Amino acid sequence: MLKSMLAVTALCAISAQAQADTIRIGIEGAYPPFNAVDASGKLYGFDVDIANALCEKMQAQCVLVAQDWDGIIPALMARKFDAIVSSMVDTEERSRRVDFTEPYYRTRLAVAVPNDSKLTGTSADELKDSVIGAQSSSTQGMYAEDVYGKAGADVRLYPTPDEAGTDLISGRLDAIVHDKFPLLEWLEKNSEGCCKLLGDIPGTEGDTSIALRKGDNELRERFNKAIKDIRADGTYQKISEHYFGADIY
Repeated sequence: MLKSMLAVTALCAISAQAQADTIRIGIEGAYPPFNAVDASGKLYGFDVDIANALCEKMQAQCVLVAQDWDGIIPALMARKFDAIVSSMVDTEERSRRVDFTEPYYRTRLAVAVPNDSKLTGTSADELKDSVIGAQSSSTQGMYAEDVYGKAGADVRLYPTPDEAGTDLISGRLDAIVHDKFPLLEWLEKNSEGCCKLLGDIPGTEGDTSIALRKGDNELRERFNKAIKDIRADGTYQKISEHYFGADIY
C-alpha cells in the first residue's frame, strides 16, 4: 500500500513538473516576416524561432497559440497563454495592463506610399491632408491617430497590416504607417507597379519585448536570462541573419 502511494505521489510530482515546464506562447500570425501562418496552419517567422530558442534555453516546452492582435492582451490576461512573443512594443499604456521583459529587438515606424505619390516627407504637416491606413490596437495605429489624425489626416484602422496594404494598392489610401522591418518585407513583395518607402518617422524608436501577466516575475526573469543567453551564444544572431541579413537587436 505504501509503495503504491509513493508511486502515485511520484507520478503527480512528475506531472506537475511537466506542466510547470510547458510555456504557452501567444503569437498573432499575421505580421511577416516576424510571424505568419503557412498553408498547413503552422506558425513561422522570427518571433516563432526566437520563442522556441528561448524555451530551449529555459528547458521548457513551447506551445504556440495563434491569436488575433486585437484580442491578444485580453487572451493573456484570461490565461489562454502565459506570454506574448509577437513583436509587441513596450508602451506606457500597455505597461499599465501587462509586464514586459527586456527587449529582444528594437524597431521604428515608417511610411509607404504609391509609386506616383507627390508626398515628400513623413511629418504631420506633410501628411495632414492624406488618407492614412494602419493596424488597429498597434503602436502604428496609435501613432497615426495621435499625430496624423490630430493634424487633420483621415486615419483608417484595419485588423491586419495586409488589409491596409491592399487598400493602398487599390488607391483607397494615400499612405500606410507600419513598423519598418515588416513594411520593407511587404514592399519587396508588392513594389512593382505599386508602392515605395516614403521614409522613417523620426522619434518613433521602440523596444519590442515579451509581455506577461502582471506580477509574473519568476517567468519574466527566466525570459530575461534566456534572452541574454541566446545573445551570448550566437543563437539570436543566427536567427536574425536568416530573416534580415543583419543583427536587428
